[in-house]
Amino acid sequence: MIHTPKTVSLAEAQRIILTSVTPLGPESIHIFKAVKRFLYEDIVADNMIPPMDSSARDGYAVIAEDTYSASQDTPVQLKVVGEIQAGALAEGKQVSTGTAIRIMTGAPIPPGADAVVQFEDTLEQDGYVNIFRRVDRYENYRCSGENIKKGEKVLLKGDRLNAADVGILASVNRDAVEVYRRPTVAVISTGDELAPIGQKLEPGKVRDVNAYALCAEVAKCNALPKPLGIAKDSLQEVRQLLDQALDADVILSTGGGSMGKYDFVKDAYADLRVQMKFYRVNVKPGKPCSFGVLGNKLFFSLPGNPVSAMTSFIQFVRPALLSLMGAQKLFKPVAQAILDEPINKKPTKNLRLLRGCFSLQGGEFHVSTTGDQKSSVFKSMRDANCLIIVPENSGPLKAGEKVRIQLIYHEEIAVSAWDPA
Repeated sequence: MIHTPKTVSLAEAQRIILTSVTPLGPESIHIFKAVKRFLYEDIVADNMIPPMDSSARDGYAVIAEDTYSASQDTPVQLKVVGEIQAGALAEGKQVSTGTAIRIMTGAPIPPGADAVVQFEDTLEQDGYVNIFRRVDRYENYRCSGENIKKGEKVLLKGDRLNAADVGILASVNRDAVEVYRRPTVAVISTGDELAPIGQKLEPGKVRDVNAYALCAEVAKCNALPKPLGIAKDSLQEVRQLLDQALDADVILSTGGGSMGKYDFVKDAYADLRVQMKFYRVNVKPGKPCSFGVLGNKLFFSLPGNPVSAMTSFIQFVRPALLSLMGAQKLFKPVAQAILDEPINKKPTKNLRLLRGCFSLQGGEFHVSTTGDQKSSVFKSMRDANCLIIVPENSGPLKAGEKVRIQLIYHEEIAVSAWDPA
């Protein structure tokens, strides 16, 4: 028999999981494939950006002081002594008092000039340009290195790359980059009652919702789902699928992990010598959630009810996957919101996470539940964009009270576990 240790809190479960994670090794990929990947290296600029002083506008390179008396009624007239196009050199060109050089955006500033007057404020005629307003020194002027300086760390190890970051990689002449490898996640469903998509639904059977929803969540994390199908309620079948899962970095099963007569996941873990870290978490939905390790492999046994499985994934599996990929930000943001309806729940010893839908009204978050909160009602999860946090031993909540909500469709913001209290 397995002796079940005491139930851990949500925050303690997260701490145990994250201290068990060893981030995966690196792989080199082309920057076209780098969006959403986590950097394994610091990126250091090998050149100045822009590499030279250049114009920020199409116009005329001038000495700013020559324009100080310019106005619409009394324009300043300067002799045009040349032109510089973007991509050309300024060699052999010089601006001196009383002269200007026609210049295009991105072209190098010629010696002597310290400002650019944009075309809209000028009129060129017969080799001279009339300037109708004053410009200050360094107006419309890009200084060498004002964007990025040579030797500067422009991206840091652990950064999650976005499209702008890919542009930065290109600007520092990187076409390939070292990123953390993506974890493979084996997904197993357990239960005699489950039927896969495409199979006739016999009496007493239900569709295997969890495998598809959780594989979608894994893919949304940018990890690699590996669905292995359904194990019937027997130790032999559970072990068989677990054996197939052992080449994955994370093994994720649903159902069969509680204390029922036909719950064999714990026995199968024991056969594999998985070192269990906890068996239950003081949270609803999701109480019968367990976690263990075998070497560097992570084993999660989530509840069979679809809402419980999804909620547990958000709180426990997602942060672990992100940590495996080298992420520094692991948890969803938590905000305060005004409750728009009463929640008539009796106090319990469990932290409760209710499915909610928030909106922004008058600069404040407002939230209400998505209806029936039974952990088998999957529609309430589809309609939710947040989880309403109801602390342990909290009594009924009145409309108008402030509550804390965890946003579930936003990027992660915190490094350590969020405090659900």
